[in-house]
Amino acid sequence: MPDLTLTTFDWVPEPPRGFVRDLRVRWALEEADLPYRVASVPFGPRDAEHFAHQPFGQVPWLTDGDISIFESGAILLHLGERSAKLMPTDPRGRSEATEWLFAALNSVEMASLPWSLFKFTGNDDGSPAVKFFDDFLRAHRLKHLEPVLAGREWLAGSFSVADILMSDVLRLVDRFDGLADSPACRAYVARATGRPAFAKAHADQMAHFAAADENPRPR
Repeated sequence: MPDLTLTTFDWVPEPPRGFVRDLRVRWALEEADLPYRVASVPFGPRDAEHFAHQPFGQVPWLTDGDISIFESGAILLHLGERSAKLMPTDPRGRSEATEWLFAALNSVEMASLPWSLFKFTGNDDGSPAVKFFDDFLRAHRLKHLEPVLAGREWLAGSFSVADILMSDVLRLVDRFDGLADSPACRAYVARATGRPAFAKAHADQMAHFAAADENPRPR
C-alpha cells in the first residue's frame, strides 16, 4: 500500500466539482508519478478525527507515513521536497517557486476568492461590494500578473508546484470569464491544464464524486 494517502470529501454538490482543492494535490502526485491512494470523509457533519487532521473541517489533507499535512500549499511544498519534478533543485529556482506559490495563495487567491464567491452564488448584481472586488482583482492582481506571465512559460523556469497553485487559482477566475482581458494569464492556464497530469487529476476527481451519486447517503 502506498505511504501517501490523500483524503477528500466523499461527495460534493455539482457546482464545485472539478475545483475542490484535492485536485491540486492529485495533480502534483500525478506529475511526480508518486503512488498514492484516495480516502474519503463525509461531506456532512465532521467528526473529531476529521478536525484532528484538518482543524477547520475542510479538505484535503495528506498523510505521508506518520505525518499528516493540511492546507494545499503546505502539501505541495511537502511533495516538492520529494520530487525534482515539482520543485527546482537549484537555490534560486527553489526560492522563486516558493515565493510564487505563496503569491498564488496570499495575493492572487485572496483577491479572487471573494470575487468568485459572488459568481458562484449568483450575486453578481453590480453592487458596490461586487464592483470593489472586481476592480481590485483586475487592477491590483491580474494587471500586474499579466506581464510576468507574458514573459515566461513557467513561474520558476521549469514547471513546479508554483504553477499548479497559480494556474488552479486562475482557472477559477477563467471559469467566470475573468481572464477575458488578460490573454497571457489565460494562455498560461491553458498551458498548465493541457498537461496530461492535470487531465488525469481532473478526471479522477470528477469520477470520485460521480461515483458517490450512484450510491447516495444521507447528507
